[in-house]
Amino acid sequence: MGVFTCRGARTRGSRGWITPLLTACLVTLTAVTSHALAQDPTRLTIMVSGTAKMIYLPATLAQRLGYFRDEGLEVELLSQPAGVDAESELLTGFAQGVVGFYDHTIDLQAKGKEVRAIVVFSQVPGEAEVVSTRLPTTVESMRELRGRTLGVTGLGASTSFLTRHLMAQQGLPAGDYTMLPVGAEHSFVKALRSGRIDAGMTTDPTVSRLVRNGEARVLLDLRTLEGTRAALGGPYPAACLYLQTEWLEAHPELATKLARAFVRTLRYMHAHNAEDIAARMPAEFRHEHPELYVKSLAAALPTFSTDGRMPDDGPPTVLRVLATSNANARDKHIDLSRTYTNKFVDQVRER
Repeated sequence: MGVFTCRGARTRGSRGWITPLLTACLVTLTAVTSHALAQDPTRLTIMVSGTAKMIYLPATLAQRLGYFRDEGLEVELLSQPAGVDAESELLTGFAQGVVGFYDHTIDLQAKGKEVRAIVVFSQVPGEAEVVSTRLPTTVESMRELRGRTLGVTGLGASTSFLTRHLMAQQGLPAGDYTMLPVGAEHSFVKALRSGRIDAGMTTDPTVSRLVRNGEARVLLDLRTLEGTRAALGGPYPAACLYLQTEWLEAHPELATKLARAFVRTLRYMHAHNAEDIAARMPAEFRHEHPELYVKSLAAALPTFSTDGRMPDDGPPTVLRVLATSNANARDKHIDLSRTYTNKFVDQVRER
């Protein structure tokens, strides 16, 4: 049972190569996990769509500050580079929650699955489209990426949703470019350096490192509210904690504890400077360029929420973006009220 009790973040391997024997093992492990939770429901597993990504910093910070422990919870954070893989772990029952993009709650409802965001970390994607400096300087907009290979974390990931929408805005259908799933962080950098991709969408600290090293330049910036409104037409609630609705309704007291830990973390972030917060994070997150990590964090801090609430005008923006590349989201009736709730963060505020 020790594999389920590690308090630090770990990485789940790719699911693409799973053999029948390994599949059987995973089913068994999921059953064991479910049994363990039935015995001790305060032991929770949360999938994070990349623990080192700046946009998901509140997950690791909450753990490092001991806020889960203060709520009587033993939380294990597991890292997946793409949100589409993290949501799969949630649906199998391996994990009780996901720290990922809100747009997956809409995408899953279109597929007949019910999940709900209960804490929203930010109103911006925190992503940027970067282009290799090998490309000519005449490439100044997404339109000039026609015929190019564009990197995304995964097909069906939030970066692919955003890329489809941004290219469609320029009148470019999917056949006018190639999307290549390359993961995030080191695998993204390697793909750009090797020339496998010409451009791609990724987050900080990867964006800042590529720009600093002269390997890429920012083509379109979704790391600020101004840039996000200009490109997407409104705020775009992205990083959040979402849970299966069925689990949420069965365990409201645990959801309240999680919400309280995360809201407390968001408040901590707005009460401390980037240097203080960076010092709390794992050394491997910042060891390559610690000063660059702090600079990137300082720029990102104003975009994080202070209370974890979903903005009223956020979900419609996300649905509009998602409908560009998702026929189900476009053609089926989506009830946005079933994709999130402010109930739990409002309880925290009231207390």
